[in-house]
Amino acid sequence: MPSPRALVTGGAGFIGSHVAEALLAAGHDVVIVDDLSTGRRENVPRAARFECLDVRSPEAAALVREGGFDVLCHLAAQIDVRLSVSDPVADSSRNILGSLNLLEAARHASRRPRVVFTSTGGAVYGDFAVPPSAEEEPKDPESPYGIAKLGVEYYLAYHARVHGLETVALRLANVYGPRQDPHGEAGVVAIFCRRLLDGRPLTVFGTGEQTRDFVYVGDVATAHVLAARAALPPAGRLDDRAFNIGTGIATSVLDLAATLQRAAGTAQPVEFAPARAGEQQRSFLQIAKAARALDWTPRVRLDQGLAETYQWFKRQPRR
Repeated sequence: MPSPRALVTGGAGFIGSHVAEALLAAGHDVVIVDDLSTGRRENVPRAARFECLDVRSPEAAALVREGGFDVLCHLAAQIDVRLSVSDPVADSSRNILGSLNLLEAARHASRRPRVVFTSTGGAVYGDFAVPPSAEEEPKDPESPYGIAKLGVEYYLAYHARVHGLETVALRLANVYGPRQDPHGEAGVVAIFCRRLLDGRPLTVFGTGEQTRDFVYVGDVATAHVLAARAALPPAGRLDDRAFNIGTGIATSVLDLAATLQRAAGTAQPVEFAPARAGEQQRSFLQIAKAARALDWTPRVRLDQGLAETYQWFKRQPRR
Protein backbone atom coordinates (compact mmCIF):
# COMPACT_ATOMS: atom_id res chain seq x y z
CA MET A 1 0.00 0.00 0.00
CA PRO A 2 1.31 3.50 -0.81
CA SER A 3 1.99 5.84 2.08
CA PRO A 4 -0.83 8.24 2.93
CA ARG A 5 -0.18 11.70 1.53
CA ALA A 6 -0.38 14.81 3.70
CA LEU A 7 -0.25 18.48 2.78
CA VAL A 8 0.80 20.81 5.60
CA THR A 9 0.29 24.52 5.05
CA GLY A 10 2.46 26.72 7.23
CA GLY A 11 4.84 23.78 7.56
CA ALA A 12 7.92 26.02 7.77
CA GLY A 13 6.50 27.67 10.87
CA PHE A 14 6.72 26.86 14.54
CA ILE A 15 3.75 24.50 14.97
CA GLY A 16 3.52 23.41 11.34
CA SER A 17 7.07 22.06 11.21
CA HIS A 18 6.38 19.89 14.27
CA VAL A 19 3.15 18.65 12.70
CA ALA A 20 5.06 17.76 9.52
CA GLU A 21 7.65 15.83 11.52
CA ALA A 22 4.94 13.93 13.40
CA LEU A 23 3.17 12.99 10.16
CA LEU A 24 6.45 11.79 8.65
CA ALA A 25 7.10 9.70 11.75
CA ALA A 26 3.60 8.20 11.39
CA GLY A 27 4.40 7.06 7.84
CA HIS A 28 2.94 9.87 5.74
CA ASP A 29 4.39 11.26 2.54
CA VAL A 30 4.45 14.99 3.38
CA VAL A 31 4.32 18.09 1.18
CA ILE A 32 4.73 21.49 2.82
CA VAL A 33 3.30 24.77 1.55
CA ASP A 34 4.62 27.99 3.09
CA ASP A 35 5.25 31.48 1.69
CA LEU A 36 8.10 32.02 4.22
CA SER A 37 6.59 35.34 5.34
CA THR A 38 7.10 34.18 8.93
CA GLY A 39 8.22 30.57 8.52
CA ARG A 40 11.84 29.55 8.04
CA ARG A 41 13.17 27.26 5.35
CA GLU A 42 15.44 25.53 7.87
CA ASN A 43 12.35 24.36 9.80
CA VAL A 44 11.21 22.18 6.88
CA PRO A 45 12.03 18.51 7.51
CA ARG A 46 14.43 17.08 4.95
CA ALA A 47 12.09 14.21 4.14
CA ALA A 48 9.28 16.57 3.14
CA ARG A 49 8.76 18.19 -0.25
CA PHE A 50 8.56 21.98 -0.07
CA GLU A 51 6.48 24.40 -2.17
CA CYS A 52 6.89 28.15 -1.61
CA LEU A 53 3.31 29.30 -2.18
CA ASP A 54 0.77 31.72 -0.73
CA VAL A 55 -2.38 29.86 0.39
CA ARG A 56 -4.47 32.50 -1.40
CA SER A 57 -2.85 31.69 -4.76
CA PRO A 58 -4.28 29.69 -7.68
CA GLU A 59 -1.15 27.53 -7.53
CA ALA A 60 -1.90 26.48 -3.94
CA ALA A 61 -5.47 25.63 -4.91
CA ALA A 62 -4.25 23.58 -7.88
CA LEU A 63 -1.89 21.63 -5.62
CA VAL A 64 -4.78 20.72 -3.30
CA ARG A 65 -7.02 19.71 -6.22
CA GLU A 66 -4.44 17.66 -8.08
CA GLY A 67 -2.08 16.41 -5.38
CA GLY A 68 -3.97 13.26 -4.37
CA PHE A 69 -3.75 14.07 -0.67
CA ASP A 70 -5.40 12.05 2.08
CA VAL A 71 -5.22 14.89 4.59
CA LEU A 72 -4.72 18.64 4.49
CA CYS A 73 -3.42 20.07 7.76
CA HIS A 74 -4.06 23.79 7.39
CA LEU A 75 -1.88 25.82 9.75
CA ALA A 76 -0.84 28.75 7.53
CA ALA A 77 -2.21 31.93 9.08
CA GLN A 78 -1.63 35.47 10.22
CA ILE A 79 -1.23 34.80 13.95
CA ASP A 80 -0.55 38.18 15.56
CA VAL A 81 -3.60 39.40 17.49
CA ARG A 82 -2.16 42.92 17.62
CA LEU A 83 -1.83 43.05 13.84
CA SER A 84 -5.40 41.81 13.45
CA VAL A 85 -6.55 44.73 15.60
CA SER A 86 -4.53 47.30 13.66
CA ASP A 87 -5.24 45.82 10.20
CA PRO A 88 -8.27 43.50 10.21
CA VAL A 89 -8.46 43.56 6.40
CA ALA A 90 -4.99 42.03 6.04
CA ASP A 91 -5.81 39.50 8.76
CA SER A 92 -9.05 38.39 7.07
CA SER A 93 -7.39 38.19 3.65
CA ARG A 94 -4.91 35.56 4.81
CA ASN A 95 -6.98 33.81 7.46
CA ILE A 96 -10.42 33.74 5.81
CA LEU A 97 -9.83 34.05 2.07
CA GLY A 98 -6.73 31.85 2.13
CA SER A 99 -8.60 29.13 4.02
CA LEU A 100 -11.62 29.35 1.74
CA ASN A 101 -9.36 29.05 -1.30
CA LEU A 102 -8.08 25.72 0.01
CA LEU A 103 -11.47 24.45 1.15
CA GLU A 104 -13.00 25.04 -2.26
CA ALA A 105 -10.04 23.31 -3.88
CA ALA A 106 -10.45 20.35 -1.50
CA ARG A 107 -14.11 19.87 -2.35
CA HIS A 108 -13.32 19.89 -6.08
CA ALA A 109 -10.35 17.52 -5.76
CA SER A 110 -10.53 14.16 -7.50
CA ARG A 111 -9.25 12.67 -4.24
CA ARG A 112 -10.78 14.68 -1.43
CA PRO A 113 -8.52 15.17 1.57
CA ARG A 114 -9.69 15.38 5.14
CA VAL A 115 -9.15 18.98 6.24
CA VAL A 116 -7.68 19.44 9.72
CA PHE A 117 -7.86 23.14 10.52
CA THR A 118 -5.79 24.75 13.25
CA SER A 119 -8.15 27.09 15.08
CA THR A 120 -7.75 28.89 18.39
CA GLY A 121 -8.98 27.62 21.73
CA GLY A 122 -8.85 30.96 23.48
CA ALA A 123 -9.76 33.64 21.02
CA VAL A 124 -12.93 32.03 19.64
CA TYR A 125 -14.59 31.90 23.07
CA GLY A 126 -13.77 35.41 24.27
CA ASP A 127 -14.06 36.79 27.78
CA PHE A 128 -17.83 36.31 28.09
CA ALA A 129 -17.37 32.54 28.45
CA VAL A 130 -16.46 31.34 31.93
CA PRO A 131 -13.41 29.05 31.72
CA PRO A 132 -12.67 26.23 31.47
CA SER A 133 -14.28 26.57 28.06
CA ALA A 134 -15.98 23.54 26.51
CA GLU A 135 -16.47 23.25 22.75
CA GLU A 136 -20.18 24.04 23.01
CA GLU A 137 -19.66 27.35 24.83
CA PRO A 138 -21.09 30.46 23.10
CA LYS A 139 -18.51 32.14 20.87
CA ASP A 140 -17.80 35.88 21.13
CA PRO A 141 -14.22 36.68 20.06
CA GLU A 142 -12.48 39.78 21.35
CA SER A 143 -10.24 40.31 18.31
CA PRO A 144 -10.43 40.18 14.50
CA TYR A 145 -8.01 37.25 14.69
CA GLY A 146 -10.53 35.24 16.73
CA ILE A 147 -13.38 36.36 14.49
CA ALA A 148 -11.51 35.13 11.40
CA LYS A 149 -10.73 31.75 12.96
CA LEU A 150 -14.35 31.30 13.97
CA GLY A 151 -15.47 32.32 10.49
CA VAL A 152 -13.32 29.59 8.94
CA GLU A 153 -14.85 27.07 11.34
CA TYR A 154 -18.30 28.02 10.02
CA TYR A 155 -17.03 27.38 6.49
CA LEU A 156 -15.71 24.00 7.64
CA ALA A 157 -19.10 23.04 9.06
CA TYR A 158 -20.82 24.24 5.87
CA HIS A 159 -18.49 22.24 3.62
CA ALA A 160 -19.02 19.16 5.78
CA ARG A 161 -22.82 19.37 5.79
CA VAL A 162 -23.44 20.56 2.25
CA HIS A 163 -20.53 19.09 0.30
CA GLY A 164 -19.66 16.04 2.42
CA LEU A 165 -16.07 17.14 3.05
CA GLU A 166 -14.37 15.57 6.06
CA THR A 167 -13.36 18.48 8.29
CA VAL A 168 -11.91 18.83 11.78
CA ALA A 169 -11.19 21.98 13.80
CA LEU A 170 -8.52 21.78 16.48
CA ARG A 171 -8.91 24.68 18.89
CA LEU A 172 -5.43 25.09 20.26
CA ALA A 173 -4.56 26.60 23.60
CA ASN A 174 -1.37 28.66 23.93
CA VAL A 175 1.29 26.54 22.25
CA TYR A 176 4.94 26.79 23.23
CA GLY A 177 8.13 24.88 22.53
CA PRO A 178 11.26 24.73 20.38
CA ARG A 179 11.32 26.83 17.18
CA GLN A 180 8.89 29.42 18.46
CA ASP A 181 10.00 32.82 17.19
CA PRO A 182 10.26 35.55 19.84
CA HIS A 183 10.44 38.20 17.10
CA GLY A 184 7.70 37.30 14.66
CA GLU A 185 5.15 35.58 16.89
CA ALA A 186 3.26 36.59 20.00
CA GLY A 187 4.61 33.65 22.02
CA VAL A 188 5.28 34.76 25.56
CA VAL A 189 7.39 31.69 26.38
CA ALA A 190 9.75 32.33 23.49
CA ILE A 191 10.01 36.01 24.39
CA PHE A 192 10.72 35.21 28.04
CA CYS A 193 13.38 32.62 27.09
CA ARG A 194 15.24 35.12 24.94
CA ARG A 195 15.08 37.79 27.64
CA LEU A 196 16.41 35.42 30.28
CA LEU A 197 19.30 34.46 28.03
CA ASP A 198 20.03 38.14 27.40
CA GLY A 199 19.90 38.95 31.11
CA ARG A 200 17.01 41.37 30.58
CA PRO A 201 13.86 41.93 32.67
CA LEU A 202 10.68 40.05 31.76
CA THR A 203 7.97 42.41 30.51
CA VAL A 204 4.42 41.57 31.63
CA PHE A 205 1.50 43.40 30.05
CA GLY A 206 -1.34 44.38 32.36
CA THR A 207 -1.43 42.86 35.83
CA GLY A 208 0.08 39.52 34.87
CA GLU A 209 -2.90 37.78 36.46
CA GLN A 210 -4.41 36.96 33.04
CA THR A 211 -4.51 33.21 32.60
CA ARG A 212 -3.66 30.95 29.68
CA ASP A 213 -3.59 27.23 28.97
CA PHE A 214 0.00 26.46 27.91
CA VAL A 215 0.35 23.25 25.85
CA TYR A 216 3.61 21.80 24.52
CA VAL A 217 4.06 21.76 20.75
CA GLY A 218 4.88 18.05 20.63
CA ASP A 219 1.51 17.24 22.17
CA VAL A 220 -0.18 19.51 19.62
CA ALA A 221 1.58 17.73 16.74
CA THR A 222 0.33 14.39 18.04
CA ALA A 223 -3.22 15.75 18.12
CA HIS A 224 -2.96 16.61 14.41
CA VAL A 225 -1.83 13.10 13.53
CA LEU A 226 -4.70 11.57 15.50
CA ALA A 227 -7.22 13.98 13.96
CA ALA A 228 -6.02 12.97 10.50
CA ARG A 229 -7.15 9.38 11.00
CA ALA A 230 -9.76 9.28 13.79
CA ALA A 231 -13.35 8.24 13.11
CA LEU A 232 -15.42 11.41 12.93
CA PRO A 233 -18.94 12.03 14.22
CA PRO A 234 -21.61 12.84 11.62
CA ALA A 235 -21.42 16.34 10.15
CA GLY A 236 -23.81 18.55 12.04
CA ARG A 237 -23.53 21.70 14.08
CA LEU A 238 -20.45 23.91 14.31
CA ASP A 239 -18.97 22.23 17.38
CA ASP A 240 -19.57 18.59 16.45
CA ARG A 241 -16.16 18.16 14.80
CA ALA A 242 -14.29 20.74 16.89
CA PHE A 243 -11.88 19.69 19.64
CA ASN A 244 -10.07 21.70 22.29
CA ILE A 245 -6.34 20.91 22.46
CA GLY A 246 -4.80 22.14 25.70
CA THR A 247 -4.01 20.97 29.22
CA GLY A 248 -7.12 22.04 31.11
CA ILE A 249 -4.88 23.97 33.52
CA ALA A 250 -5.01 27.75 33.99
CA THR A 251 -1.60 29.40 34.44
CA SER A 252 -1.18 33.12 35.02
CA VAL A 253 1.53 34.99 33.15
CA LEU A 254 3.25 35.72 36.47
CA ASP A 255 3.23 32.02 37.40
CA LEU A 256 4.56 31.18 33.95
CA ALA A 257 7.45 33.60 34.46
CA ALA A 258 8.28 32.07 37.84
CA THR A 259 8.12 28.48 36.54
CA LEU A 260 10.32 29.31 33.57
CA GLN A 261 12.90 31.03 35.74
CA ARG A 262 13.07 27.94 37.97
CA ALA A 263 13.44 25.71 34.90
CA ALA A 264 16.20 27.94 33.58
CA GLY A 265 17.98 28.17 36.92
CA THR A 266 18.13 31.93 36.61
CA ALA A 267 16.17 34.99 37.65
CA GLN A 268 15.43 38.38 36.22
CA PRO A 269 13.13 41.14 37.52
CA VAL A 270 9.61 41.48 36.14
CA GLU A 271 8.56 44.81 34.63
CA PHE A 272 4.95 45.77 34.00
CA ALA A 273 3.60 47.51 30.89
CA PRO A 274 0.09 48.67 29.92
CA ALA A 275 -2.41 46.01 28.88
CA ARG A 276 -2.70 45.39 25.13
CA ALA A 277 -5.88 46.00 23.13
CA GLY A 278 -7.82 42.88 22.21
CA GLU A 279 -6.02 40.66 24.72
CA GLN A 280 -8.18 38.07 26.43
CA GLN A 281 -7.98 38.02 30.23
CA ARG A 282 -9.01 34.49 31.16
CA SER A 283 -8.55 31.37 29.10
CA PHE A 284 -8.19 27.66 29.68
CA LEU A 285 -9.93 24.74 28.09
CA GLN A 286 -11.90 21.60 28.78
CA ILE A 287 -10.20 18.76 26.89
CA ALA A 288 -12.34 15.72 27.69
CA LYS A 289 -13.89 15.63 24.21
CA ALA A 290 -10.50 15.22 22.51
CA ALA A 291 -9.65 12.43 24.94
CA ARG A 292 -12.85 10.57 24.04
CA ALA A 293 -12.98 11.14 20.28
CA LEU A 294 -9.30 11.38 19.31
CA ASP A 295 -7.75 9.32 22.12
CA TRP A 296 -5.55 12.34 22.82
CA THR A 297 -4.27 13.69 26.11
CA PRO A 298 -1.31 15.99 26.78
CA ARG A 299 1.82 14.19 27.97
CA VAL A 300 4.29 16.98 28.77
CA ARG A 301 4.03 18.87 32.06
CA LEU A 302 4.58 22.61 32.00
CA ASP A 303 7.83 22.49 33.97
CA GLN A 304 9.21 19.77 31.64
CA GLY A 305 8.19 21.60 28.49
CA LEU A 306 9.58 24.91 29.69
CA ALA A 307 12.90 23.32 30.60
CA GLU A 308 13.18 21.69 27.15
CA THR A 309 12.19 24.93 25.44
CA TYR A 310 14.71 27.00 27.38
CA GLN A 311 17.51 24.55 26.60
CA TRP A 312 16.61 24.68 22.91
CA PHE A 313 16.85 28.48 22.90
CA LYS A 314 20.12 28.28 24.80
CA ARG A 315 21.62 26.16 22.01
CA GLN A 316 20.59 28.51 19.21
CA PRO A 317 23.02 31.00 17.67
CA ARG A 318 22.00 34.61 18.07
CA ARG A 319 20.28 36.21 15.08
